[in-house]
Amino acid sequence: MHVTDTTSELVSKESVFQRINWVDLGPFIALAVLVVVGYLINPDFLSPTNITNVVTRATFIGIIAVGATFVISSGCLDLSVGSMAAFAAGAMILFMNWLVPTWGANAIPAGIVFVLCVGALCGLVNGLVVTLGKIEPFIVTLGTMGVYRAFITFMSNGGSIPIDRSLREPFRPLYFGTVMGIPIPVLVCAAVAIVGSFILYKTKFGRRCAAVGANVEVARFSGISVGRIRTLAFVIQGICVAIAAICYVPRLGAATPTTGLLWELQVITAVVIGGTALRGGKGHIWGSLAGAVILEFIANLMVLSDFISEYLVAAVQGVIIIVAMLIQRFSRRS
Repeated sequence: MHVTDTTSELVSKESVFQRINWVDLGPFIALAVLVVVGYLINPDFLSPTNITNVVTRATFIGIIAVGATFVISSGCLDLSVGSMAAFAAGAMILFMNWLVPTWGANAIPAGIVFVLCVGALCGLVNGLVVTLGKIEPFIVTLGTMGVYRAFITFMSNGGSIPIDRSLREPFRPLYFGTVMGIPIPVLVCAAVAIVGSFILYKTKFGRRCAAVGANVEVARFSGISVGRIRTLAFVIQGICVAIAAICYVPRLGAATPTTGLLWELQVITAVVIGGTALRGGKGHIWGSLAGAVILEFIANLMVLSDFISEYLVAAVQGVIIIVAMLIQRFSRRS
Protein backbone atom coordinates (compact mmCIF):
# COMPACT_ATOMS: atom_id res chain seq x y z
CA MET A 1 0.00 0.00 0.00
CA HIS A 2 2.81 2.33 0.93
CA VAL A 3 4.66 1.50 -2.30
CA THR A 4 1.54 2.15 -4.35
CA ASP A 5 0.99 5.52 -2.68
CA THR A 6 4.61 6.49 -3.26
CA THR A 7 4.42 5.46 -6.90
CA SER A 8 1.22 7.39 -7.49
CA GLU A 9 2.77 10.43 -5.80
CA LEU A 10 5.80 10.24 -8.08
CA VAL A 11 3.58 9.87 -11.14
CA SER A 12 1.54 12.87 -9.98
CA LYS A 13 4.66 14.98 -9.53
CA GLU A 14 5.95 13.90 -12.94
CA SER A 15 2.66 14.83 -14.61
CA VAL A 16 2.74 18.26 -12.98
CA PHE A 17 6.27 18.74 -14.26
CA GLN A 18 5.22 17.68 -17.75
CA ARG A 19 2.36 20.17 -17.70
CA ILE A 20 4.92 22.96 -17.35
CA ASN A 21 5.75 23.91 -20.92
CA TRP A 22 9.32 25.11 -20.59
CA VAL A 23 9.41 26.18 -24.24
CA ASP A 24 6.52 28.57 -23.64
CA LEU A 25 8.28 29.93 -20.56
CA GLY A 26 11.44 30.57 -22.58
CA PRO A 27 10.65 34.18 -23.62
CA PHE A 28 9.87 35.18 -20.04
CA ILE A 29 13.01 33.52 -18.70
CA ALA A 30 15.03 35.31 -21.39
CA LEU A 31 13.34 38.58 -20.44
CA ALA A 32 14.24 38.09 -16.78
CA VAL A 33 17.85 37.27 -17.67
CA LEU A 34 18.01 40.32 -19.91
CA VAL A 35 16.80 42.55 -17.07
CA VAL A 36 19.55 41.25 -14.79
CA VAL A 37 22.21 41.62 -17.48
CA GLY A 38 20.97 45.12 -18.27
CA TYR A 39 21.28 46.16 -14.65
CA LEU A 40 24.81 44.75 -14.41
CA ILE A 41 25.84 46.62 -17.54
CA ASN A 42 24.26 49.91 -16.52
CA PRO A 43 22.29 50.41 -13.28
CA ASP A 44 20.29 53.17 -14.99
CA PHE A 45 18.72 50.47 -17.13
CA LEU A 46 16.25 49.64 -14.34
CA SER A 47 15.39 53.23 -13.50
CA PRO A 48 11.60 53.78 -13.54
CA THR A 49 11.90 56.41 -16.26
CA ASN A 50 13.94 54.18 -18.57
CA ILE A 51 11.78 51.10 -18.03
CA THR A 52 8.60 53.12 -18.64
CA ASN A 53 9.98 54.61 -21.85
CA VAL A 54 11.23 51.26 -23.16
CA VAL A 55 8.02 49.37 -22.42
CA THR A 56 5.92 52.18 -23.92
CA ARG A 57 7.96 52.13 -27.14
CA ALA A 58 7.59 48.35 -27.28
CA THR A 59 3.78 48.60 -27.35
CA PHE A 60 3.62 49.42 -31.07
CA ILE A 61 5.39 46.20 -32.04
CA GLY A 62 3.56 44.34 -29.25
CA ILE A 63 0.10 45.32 -30.49
CA ILE A 64 0.91 44.38 -34.08
CA ALA A 65 2.55 41.15 -32.88
CA VAL A 66 -0.77 40.08 -31.33
CA GLY A 67 -2.36 40.21 -34.78
CA ALA A 68 0.69 38.58 -36.36
CA THR A 69 0.31 35.67 -33.94
CA PHE A 70 -3.04 34.85 -35.55
CA VAL A 71 -1.64 35.14 -39.08
CA ILE A 72 1.49 33.09 -38.40
CA SER A 73 -0.30 30.43 -36.36
CA SER A 74 -2.67 29.97 -39.31
CA GLY A 75 0.33 29.19 -41.52
CA CYS A 76 0.67 32.58 -43.23
CA LEU A 77 3.01 35.57 -43.04
CA ASP A 78 2.40 39.32 -43.37
CA LEU A 79 5.33 41.47 -44.52
CA SER A 80 3.19 44.57 -45.07
CA VAL A 81 2.51 45.58 -41.45
CA GLY A 82 5.08 48.40 -41.33
CA SER A 83 3.91 49.98 -44.58
CA MET A 84 0.30 49.41 -43.57
CA ALA A 85 0.90 51.24 -40.28
CA ALA A 86 2.35 54.23 -42.15
CA PHE A 87 -0.54 54.29 -44.62
CA ALA A 88 -3.15 53.93 -41.86
CA ALA A 89 -1.55 56.71 -39.80
CA GLY A 90 -1.42 59.05 -42.80
CA ALA A 91 -5.02 58.27 -43.77
CA MET A 92 -6.21 58.91 -40.21
CA ILE A 93 -4.44 62.28 -39.99
CA LEU A 94 -5.79 63.44 -43.35
CA PHE A 95 -9.30 62.38 -42.37
CA MET A 96 -9.15 64.17 -39.01
CA ASN A 97 -7.65 67.31 -40.54
CA TRP A 98 -10.49 67.32 -43.09
CA LEU A 99 -13.10 67.11 -40.30
CA VAL A 100 -11.55 69.72 -37.99
CA PRO A 101 -13.26 72.83 -39.46
CA THR A 102 -16.73 71.42 -38.76
CA TRP A 103 -16.19 68.77 -36.05
CA GLY A 104 -13.43 70.31 -33.96
CA ALA A 105 -11.98 67.91 -31.36
CA ASN A 106 -14.70 65.37 -32.24
CA ALA A 107 -12.60 64.63 -35.30
CA ILE A 108 -10.38 62.47 -33.05
CA PRO A 109 -12.92 59.72 -32.23
CA ALA A 110 -14.15 59.86 -35.82
CA GLY A 111 -10.57 59.42 -37.00
CA ILE A 112 -10.09 56.46 -34.67
CA VAL A 113 -13.16 54.69 -36.07
CA PHE A 114 -12.02 55.55 -39.58
CA VAL A 115 -8.51 54.14 -39.17
CA LEU A 116 -9.86 50.92 -37.62
CA CYS A 117 -11.95 50.47 -40.77
CA VAL A 118 -8.91 51.25 -42.94
CA GLY A 119 -6.82 48.68 -41.09
CA ALA A 120 -9.52 46.03 -41.33
CA LEU A 121 -9.91 46.75 -45.06
CA CYS A 122 -6.16 46.47 -45.68
CA GLY A 123 -6.12 43.15 -43.83
CA LEU A 124 -9.14 41.99 -45.80
CA VAL A 125 -7.40 42.82 -49.08
CA ASN A 126 -4.33 40.83 -48.04
CA GLY A 127 -6.46 37.90 -46.92
CA LEU A 128 -8.67 37.76 -50.00
CA VAL A 129 -5.75 37.95 -52.43
CA VAL A 130 -4.00 35.14 -50.53
CA THR A 131 -7.04 32.86 -50.23
CA LEU A 132 -9.01 33.58 -53.40
CA GLY A 133 -5.95 34.19 -55.57
CA LYS A 134 -4.22 31.14 -54.05
CA ILE A 135 -0.93 33.04 -53.95
CA GLU A 136 1.74 32.57 -51.31
CA PRO A 137 1.25 35.06 -48.42
CA PHE A 138 4.92 35.98 -48.65
CA ILE A 139 4.48 37.17 -52.25
CA VAL A 140 1.14 38.91 -51.66
CA THR A 141 2.24 40.88 -48.61
CA LEU A 142 5.59 41.70 -50.21
CA GLY A 143 3.55 43.31 -52.99
CA THR A 144 1.14 45.15 -50.70
CA MET A 145 4.10 46.30 -48.60
CA GLY A 146 5.26 48.26 -51.66
CA VAL A 147 1.73 49.44 -52.42
CA TYR A 148 1.02 50.80 -48.93
CA ARG A 149 4.45 52.46 -48.75
CA ALA A 150 3.83 54.08 -52.14
CA PHE A 151 0.42 55.32 -50.95
CA ILE A 152 1.84 57.10 -47.90
CA THR A 153 4.64 58.58 -50.03
CA PHE A 154 2.08 59.86 -52.53
CA MET A 155 -0.25 61.19 -49.82
CA SER A 156 2.59 63.07 -48.12
CA ASN A 157 4.13 64.17 -51.43
CA GLY A 158 7.41 62.70 -50.21
CA GLY A 159 7.32 64.75 -47.00
CA SER A 160 5.23 64.46 -43.85
CA ILE A 161 1.54 64.65 -42.96
CA PRO A 162 1.27 66.68 -39.73
CA ILE A 163 -1.80 66.56 -37.57
CA ASP A 164 -3.79 69.82 -37.28
CA ARG A 165 -2.45 72.05 -34.49
CA SER A 166 -5.85 72.21 -32.79
CA LEU A 167 -5.82 68.41 -32.39
CA ARG A 168 -2.32 68.00 -31.00
CA GLU A 169 -3.09 68.70 -27.35
CA PRO A 170 -6.31 66.63 -27.08
CA PHE A 171 -4.61 63.77 -28.96
CA ARG A 172 -1.36 63.74 -26.94
CA PRO A 173 -2.72 61.72 -23.97
CA LEU A 174 -3.14 58.65 -26.18
CA TYR A 175 0.63 58.28 -26.06
CA PHE A 176 1.89 60.53 -23.24
CA GLY A 177 -1.02 60.10 -20.81
CA THR A 178 -1.12 57.71 -17.86
CA VAL A 179 -3.76 55.96 -15.75
CA MET A 180 -2.61 55.32 -12.18
CA GLY A 181 0.95 55.82 -13.37
CA ILE A 182 0.68 53.31 -16.21
CA PRO A 183 1.15 54.75 -19.74
CA ILE A 184 -1.99 54.54 -21.84
CA PRO A 185 -0.26 52.68 -24.74
CA VAL A 186 0.75 49.96 -22.26
CA LEU A 187 -2.86 49.62 -21.09
CA VAL A 188 -4.07 49.51 -24.69
CA CYS A 189 -1.48 46.83 -25.51
CA ALA A 190 -2.53 44.78 -22.48
CA ALA A 191 -6.20 45.06 -23.48
CA VAL A 192 -5.42 43.95 -27.04
CA ALA A 193 -3.43 40.99 -25.69
CA ILE A 194 -6.25 39.97 -23.32
CA VAL A 195 -8.83 40.06 -26.12
CA GLY A 196 -6.42 38.30 -28.48
CA SER A 197 -5.71 35.58 -25.90
CA PHE A 198 -9.41 34.97 -25.37
CA ILE A 199 -10.06 34.68 -29.10
CA LEU A 200 -7.05 32.44 -29.77
CA TYR A 201 -7.36 30.12 -26.77
CA LYS A 202 -11.06 30.13 -25.86
CA THR A 203 -13.00 30.39 -29.10
CA LYS A 204 -13.73 28.02 -31.97
CA PHE A 205 -12.06 30.44 -34.38
CA GLY A 206 -8.81 30.36 -32.39
CA ARG A 207 -8.73 26.57 -32.32
CA ARG A 208 -9.47 26.41 -36.03
CA CYS A 209 -6.76 28.99 -36.70
CA ALA A 210 -4.18 26.70 -35.09
CA ALA A 211 -5.64 23.64 -36.83
CA VAL A 212 -5.30 25.28 -40.24
CA GLY A 213 -1.69 26.19 -39.53
CA ALA A 214 -0.87 22.71 -38.25
CA ASN A 215 -2.20 20.86 -41.31
CA VAL A 216 -4.22 22.54 -44.06
CA GLU A 217 -5.46 19.34 -45.68
CA VAL A 218 -6.60 17.74 -42.43
CA ALA A 219 -8.37 20.99 -41.47
CA ARG A 220 -10.09 21.13 -44.86
CA PHE A 221 -11.24 17.51 -44.64
CA SER A 222 -12.54 18.28 -41.13
CA GLY A 223 -14.95 20.81 -42.61
CA ILE A 224 -12.99 23.95 -41.68
CA SER A 225 -13.13 26.81 -44.20
CA VAL A 226 -9.42 27.45 -44.57
CA GLY A 227 -9.90 30.56 -46.69
CA ARG A 228 -12.34 32.12 -44.21
CA ILE A 229 -10.10 31.43 -41.20
CA ARG A 230 -6.99 32.85 -42.85
CA THR A 231 -8.84 35.89 -44.18
CA LEU A 232 -10.19 36.67 -40.71
CA ALA A 233 -6.66 36.29 -39.32
CA PHE A 234 -5.44 38.93 -41.77
CA VAL A 235 -8.36 41.21 -40.81
CA ILE A 236 -7.39 40.88 -37.13
CA GLN A 237 -3.83 41.74 -38.14
CA GLY A 238 -5.06 44.87 -39.94
CA ILE A 239 -7.10 46.01 -36.93
CA CYS A 240 -4.09 45.56 -34.65
CA VAL A 241 -1.97 47.62 -37.05
CA ALA A 242 -4.60 50.37 -36.93
CA ILE A 243 -4.62 50.33 -33.11
CA ALA A 244 -0.82 50.64 -33.10
CA ALA A 245 -1.09 53.59 -35.52
CA ILE A 246 -3.61 55.29 -33.20
CA CYS A 247 -1.13 55.07 -30.31
CA TYR A 248 1.84 56.04 -32.49
CA VAL A 249 0.58 59.23 -34.15
CA PRO A 250 0.43 61.37 -30.95
CA ARG A 251 4.11 60.57 -30.30
CA LEU A 252 5.41 62.62 -33.26
CA GLY A 253 2.20 64.29 -34.42
CA ALA A 254 2.79 63.28 -38.03
CA ALA A 255 3.11 60.40 -40.48
CA THR A 256 5.94 60.12 -43.00
CA PRO A 257 7.05 57.65 -45.70
CA THR A 258 9.52 56.22 -43.17
CA THR A 259 6.92 55.57 -40.48
CA GLY A 260 6.90 51.88 -39.53
CA LEU A 261 10.08 51.15 -41.47
CA LEU A 262 11.35 47.61 -40.66
CA TRP A 263 8.46 47.01 -38.25
CA GLU A 264 7.70 43.81 -40.15
CA LEU A 265 11.12 42.43 -39.18
CA GLN A 266 10.60 43.37 -35.53
CA VAL A 267 7.08 41.94 -35.45
CA ILE A 268 8.06 38.60 -36.97
CA THR A 269 11.09 38.40 -34.68
CA ALA A 270 8.97 39.16 -31.61
CA VAL A 271 6.41 36.50 -32.56
CA VAL A 272 9.02 33.84 -33.30
CA ILE A 273 11.11 34.36 -30.15
CA GLY A 274 7.82 34.51 -28.26
CA GLY A 275 7.19 30.84 -29.02
CA THR A 276 4.87 30.94 -32.04
CA ALA A 277 5.90 28.40 -34.67
CA LEU A 278 6.71 30.16 -37.94
CA ARG A 279 5.44 27.08 -39.82
CA GLY A 280 2.04 27.58 -38.15
CA GLY A 281 -0.09 25.48 -35.82
CA LYS A 282 0.90 27.15 -32.57
CA GLY A 283 0.39 30.67 -31.24
CA HIS A 284 1.59 32.34 -28.07
CA ILE A 285 0.07 35.82 -27.53
CA TRP A 286 1.84 36.71 -24.28
CA GLY A 287 5.09 35.27 -25.60
CA SER A 288 4.81 37.64 -28.58
CA LEU A 289 4.48 40.58 -26.18
CA ALA A 290 7.51 39.35 -24.24
CA GLY A 291 9.39 39.12 -27.54
CA ALA A 292 8.51 42.74 -28.38
CA VAL A 293 9.78 43.91 -24.99
CA ILE A 294 12.96 41.82 -25.38
CA LEU A 295 13.73 43.51 -28.70
CA GLU A 296 13.22 46.98 -27.23
CA PHE A 297 15.31 46.10 -24.17
CA ILE A 298 18.16 44.95 -26.43
CA ALA A 299 17.97 48.14 -28.47
CA ASN A 300 17.97 50.19 -25.27
CA LEU A 301 20.99 48.32 -23.91
CA MET A 302 22.87 49.01 -27.13
CA VAL A 303 22.29 52.71 -26.51
CA LEU A 304 23.26 52.57 -22.83
CA SER A 305 26.41 50.48 -23.39
CA ASP A 306 29.40 50.73 -25.68
CA PHE A 307 29.60 47.04 -26.56
CA ILE A 308 27.81 47.28 -29.92
CA SER A 309 26.93 50.33 -31.99
CA GLU A 310 23.27 51.33 -31.80
CA TYR A 311 23.32 51.53 -35.61
CA LEU A 312 23.52 47.73 -35.68
CA VAL A 313 20.12 47.22 -34.02
CA ALA A 314 18.55 45.82 -37.21
CA ALA A 315 21.51 43.46 -37.65
CA VAL A 316 21.11 42.16 -34.10
CA GLN A 317 17.37 41.65 -34.67
CA GLY A 318 18.15 39.72 -37.86
CA VAL A 319 20.56 37.47 -35.99
CA ILE A 320 17.98 36.92 -33.23
CA ILE A 321 15.30 35.70 -35.64
CA ILE A 322 17.79 33.33 -37.35
CA VAL A 323 18.86 31.90 -33.99
CA ALA A 324 15.22 31.57 -32.91
CA MET A 325 14.40 29.67 -36.09
CA LEU A 326 17.37 27.36 -35.56
CA ILE A 327 16.19 26.64 -32.01
CA GLN A 328 12.68 25.84 -33.30
CA ARG A 329 14.15 23.57 -36.00
CA PHE A 330 16.35 21.60 -33.60
CA SER A 331 13.62 21.38 -30.95
CA ARG A 332 11.33 19.74 -33.53
CA ARG A 333 13.97 17.14 -34.36
CA SER A 334 14.54 16.19 -30.73
